[in-house]
This record gives sequence, C-alpha cells and structure tokens, in this order.
Amino acid sequence: CYFDPLPSIPSSTDNRTIPWGQPTIEYANGTTCCSSLDEVRGQLNTVDAQLLQLLSTRASYVREATRFKATIADVDDPSRNEQVIQGAVDAAPAVDLPQIVAQMVYEAIINSSVLFEDCIVSPI
Repeated sequence: CYFDPLPSIPSSTDNRTIPWGQPTIEYANGTTCCSSLDEVRGQLNTVDAQLLQLLSTRASYVREATRFKATIADVDDPSRNEQVIQGAVDAAPAVDLPQIVAQMVYEAIINSSVLFEDCIVSPI
C-alpha cells in the first residue's frame, strides 16, 4: 500500500480470528497499542484533535500570506502548490507514511487553502 498507483491485491477470503495480528505501535515506555478497537479509536480521536489544531495554525498562515497578494490571480500559484505537495510526498517515507496518503492529503490542503485565500482576497 505504499505505491502509487496502488498494487492490485485481491481481497482476502480467509476467516480471521478477532483480533488478528500483533500490535504494531510501540510507546516510548515499551508498551504497545492497542488491545481493543475502542483504544484505537481513542488514539485516533487524539490525533484528529492535534491535526485540527495544526490545520488551524496553517490556515492562520495562509490568511497572513494573502496580505502579500495584490490580486486574485496572485492567489493560485500552481508551481508553488506542486512544490508543497511534492515535498510532502518525498518526505513521507522518512516518517513511515504511505506516499499516496501524503499526496492526497496535501492536495486537499492546498486546494482548500486556495479557496480560502480566494475568499479573503475577493469576499463575496
């Protein structure tokens, strides 16, 4: 699942016991996560809250960037957008993130940021 395009892998038809596999997340204190789906979901909720805070901070900087853009034409800079997306894709393996996830997330971030800047520069 680390490739783009994703490899063609048929779905498993095996019946699995629940839970299957071993925990793959190890904390600094040597314990592992997770022993239940509720624990996984709790950790995901924590990460989601952190992501929202980071996106809020990023949006503040996007808003700040509009101060340096005189016209709506200055808002969308395709070469800069591609540079940011490609930078995320290139950096993803270093943090064990599938490159396709980095690409899709950063495309969404950039596209929504351009819309946000459009709104600031040319309010309706």
